[in-house]
Amino acid sequence: MTDGNSEQTGPGALLRETFARAVAVADPMRCVPAALPERPAGRVLVVGAGKASARMAEAVEAAWGPCEGLVITRYGYARPTQGIEIVEAAHPVPDAAGQAATARMLDMLRGLGEDDFVLALISGGGSALLENPAGGITLEESQQVNADLLASGAPIDQMNTLRKHLSLVKGGQLAAAAYPARMLALMISDVPGDDPAFIASGPTVGDATTPADARAVLERWGITPPPSVAAVLAGETGVLPPGAPELSRVQNRVIAAPAQSLEAAAGLARTQGCTVEILGDALEGEARGLAMEHARLALRRQVGLGPGDSPLLLLSGGECTVTRRGDGIGGPNAEYALALALALRGAPGIHALACDTDGVDGAAEVAGAVIGPDTLARARAAGLDAGGALARNDAHGFFAALGDQVVPGPTLTNVNDFRAILIFPRQAG
Repeated sequence: MTDGNSEQTGPGALLRETFARAVAVADPMRCVPAALPERPAGRVLVVGAGKASARMAEAVEAAWGPCEGLVITRYGYARPTQGIEIVEAAHPVPDAAGQAATARMLDMLRGLGEDDFVLALISGGGSALLENPAGGITLEESQQVNADLLASGAPIDQMNTLRKHLSLVKGGQLAAAAYPARMLALMISDVPGDDPAFIASGPTVGDATTPADARAVLERWGITPPPSVAAVLAGETGVLPPGAPELSRVQNRVIAAPAQSLEAAAGLARTQGCTVEILGDALEGEARGLAMEHARLALRRQVGLGPGDSPLLLLSGGECTVTRRGDGIGGPNAEYALALALALRGAPGIHALACDTDGVDGAAEVAGAVIGPDTLARARAAGLDAGGALARNDAHGFFAALGDQVVPGPTLTNVNDFRAILIFPRQAG
């Protein structure tokens, strides 16, 4: 491989190929069938929520045939199913369609018997899609709290801690509605650490956090709640603790996770002559801060490469956050890529890609972006201010103008962020 700029044959092409491999290995059509038991006798009900849930339902029916059920997915992520109803709703801020579908799902589960079987299909995005506010919280108030959380820069575990205690379906409450029926929950993880309690805010998993923990999230991230939210958090909420009797008939199983996707991408890169270093699958933090750290690491690694050495690929996953400071869309992967380009200052021989595996970076219908040694020079020639774009959280606008966005469309899965930095010996550049 040469350190050229061709999107068809050079570093950009390889980076896109590794991203595509990471997504492909997490395709529900590949990972769901292997996790399914024989179809149980008696009544089977399929429910679920998340960006991958419709594809998961499609995979279930490919194996089991038509099923009764309802899953909620993001607008544009529906799939053809035979019996399972697919409802599309809003993400990352919930809407009335998701709330109405969640209420219907809970009604379907109530009244099941111990001989019935529920298959729950859970993936990232379910926190917004599976929405039934607790107490007197209105949908509009729930939307505002979610929007404030997204703009605050709070990590996903703290966001979901708060969401659980404001809900009638999260924190084990979906499973409780189905009790005493047996339930198998298949999960595709988009959270650092793959803790089932935080995937889609754990609708089938008990949780040890308290309303006081949820109030601490509001205080830590400077969010002023409406009175209805404060009232709910002032008392006991419906979140079930681990070991609750209503959860005794639930089995939770993670069937796809970021680590598997990183390993698949690493395997592909090795076949192309790269040395690979996986930095971790659970990296968190402010996108621009992590980008600066990775720029320093990439430059150090490049110093250690000599003429004739294989290119080095640094891979990482996890979930970055963005604290909104400007009027841009603020996707964490695009912001990471822009901050990385600025920190590298056109260093020769270093290329990178940062994308969300669900195909949506923040609120943009774009997975992320690619950068190379010529990114900043091309931006200057086009009259673009890279530093100003970063300050405004407008990385998506910046990369759109350069034509360097990665736009795969709905990927129908979600195993979190994917970052790849390809480093050639400096002499090769």
